[in-house]
Amino acid sequence: MDRALLDRALTDTAQVRPLSENIAALLREVSAPPRLAAHLRAVHDVAWQLTEAIVTMYPALRFDREEVLFGAATHDIGKTIHIAELSQPGVRHEQAGYELLIESGVEQRLARFAANHGTWTMPDISTEDLLVSLADKIWKAKRVPDLEDRIIQRICDITGESRWQVFMNLDGLLDRIARGADARLAFQNRYPVA
Repeated sequence: MDRALLDRALTDTAQVRPLSENIAALLREVSAPPRLAAHLRAVHDVAWQLTEAIVTMYPALRFDREEVLFGAATHDIGKTIHIAELSQPGVRHEQAGYELLIESGVEQRLARFAANHGTWTMPDISTEDLLVSLADKIWKAKRVPDLEDRIIQRICDITGESRWQVFMNLDGLLDRIARGADARLAFQNRYPVA
């Protein structure tokens, strides 16, 4: 693994926010592929935008923003083990990422995002889990109606707002964030898979 490329992927002052130093150190420690580091930065950046807007639009919707940002920044860390899943579909990285985070001393409440970011249909899923899953989709402008519906319902249940109004607000927010997908994809693709 080219340590210089990983460092550049973590520190490039492109249009995406940097990761916290402790997460960047963790990615260096596990020798994350440069493309993975760039991907995690892109999803983290989207999670930052998403949570910033939702906190403003729906202050009654309580969630732990730091958990969401951590989850977005580490959700695919298992791809350091299952590198092929950086360029092709697969789910083996999910459990591997959870185990890697636990072995690295990360609390279960934070490590869980690596294991469950691909599933949002569990009946007791948290708002934080839904937001990490959403950030992992919308970073590349992928819209997933079922996932979005779950978030809309969660907001309606808390705020009492009409479903249509919440849909319009969320749809507008996701459209704005999705407009940056090409730049995020270009940023990610500047870095090699291995």
